[in-house]
Amino acid sequence: MSSSLKDLTGVYPISHKVSSDLISEYPLKRSLDFIVASLALIISSALWLIFAVAIKIEDRGPVFYRQKRWGKNKNTVKVYKFRTMVVNADEKFGRFQAHENDPRITRVGKFLRATSLDEMPQILNIWKGEMSWVGPRALPINEVQVKEENGSLPDEEIPGFDLRCRVRPGLTGMAQVYAPRDVPRRHKFRYDLIYIQNQSFLLDLKLIVLSLWITLRGKWESRGRKF
Repeated sequence: MSSSLKDLTGVYPISHKVSSDLISEYPLKRSLDFIVASLALIISSALWLIFAVAIKIEDRGPVFYRQKRWGKNKNTVKVYKFRTMVVNADEKFGRFQAHENDPRITRVGKFLRATSLDEMPQILNIWKGEMSWVGPRALPINEVQVKEENGSLPDEEIPGFDLRCRVRPGLTGMAQVYAPRDVPRRHKFRYDLIYIQNQSFLLDLKLIVLSLWITLRGKWESRGRKF
């Protein structure tokens, strides 16, 4: 990992060979997750209703999309998102990573994905302790990567996967904020390893603030720098 990543992220790169015994959450992380998630569920309740109505008006399909993802210690986590693709997209087109100008994405879905507000229902996963506000992304299990050589390779065969699964996945994180949108998983996992070896309250706060800024600018689907 080059020193330029230190300049970009503000924390030190590490080797994927680091011992898993050194990976642990900082004190109070879970307590802070629960408190903030409880407040967020109350504050965001009006948005849930607005998005649900908008999705229903567009095509009368389901409001939510259910998906199984990797959780801590490779346990399966069931997450919900606001549906951003056409009804039965997986059955009609196949299950693969979304890409630029993806025809499966609805009009409401374009806004929700650009702002990452389609992920809002995952606040419930944070509240239950299955996820954290900040951490490696909760990956869809073995999702085909359309922009990656050998994109159908299982996640478990990508270097760094085992270590990133030693912590709870996050709603946002180092890779989500800093990594280019379509880089291979092995590069994104390196960002994840930087996070889990440097995690702290201040780093979490920094990543949350940057994530809010990206949301306000609608840059989550950008293929370039997000901020």
